[in-house]
Amino acid sequence: MPVSVVLVHGLRTSATMFRRQVALLQEHGHEPLAIDLPGHGTRMSERFTLDGAVETIAGAVQRARHPVLLAGFSLGGYTSIHYAGLAEQPIRGLLAASCGTQPYRLALDAWRAAAAVIHRFPDRGLALHNWAVRAAVRDPELAEDVLRGGVALEVMQDTLIELRRLRPMRSLPRIRQPIWFVNGSLDHFRFEERRYLRAAPDARLLHVRGATHMVSMTRPDAFDRILLDAVGSIAGTPPGLVE
Repeated sequence: MPVSVVLVHGLRTSATMFRRQVALLQEHGHEPLAIDLPGHGTRMSERFTLDGAVETIAGAVQRARHPVLLAGFSLGGYTSIHYAGLAEQPIRGLLAASCGTQPYRLALDAWRAAAAVIHRFPDRGLALHNWAVRAAVRDPELAEDVLRGGVALEVMQDTLIELRRLRPMRSLPRIRQPIWFVNGSLDHFRFEERRYLRAAPDARLLHVRGATHMVSMTRPDAFDRILLDAVGSIAGTPPGLVE
């Protein structure tokens, strides 16, 4: 059975980061729907709001032609958890990657202060961002996927303010669909992953050995296997039997 997979990107990236997963899903007969959140990619001229992100995810779910797996990375994972916890949503499962720590206001405000300093650079921090991506993602083709949709340099302040509204520990108990928490073993965002696991009625926690925060880029083969197993679970294919 075909499955529609709504793919939600991370902060300052865009739908292009999922080029590899889009091709993989199409190869296996599924429908990938990689979206751009407000303020990112093709929507860089817009301001980011949490409500706008929810509307974007909901619109993609509504466009899907098959049962839906919602898959979000980092910012996309946080916003997907929030969307799924607002009400009973028409999705069959949720894959939340690299979002295993609650967005505490103190941390968000510290990040905002650092981002404000970097934004005063002559290039508003573009060179630093590009260097950081290429240092973290050693495969040049995958690094280019991250950067291809453009770098959302103006989105940081709005996004970090909006993230104050998120309460994953309130959202997770409301989600009745299966959840796959996927974290790199070296990810600095996974400190509360066990709390996430306990809060969700139907969830499993998967670690990708040797992967950093950008789990789908630093260990793409392992991430892709997890994604296909999650898709297979929704499609009725036993885990590990997806070719």
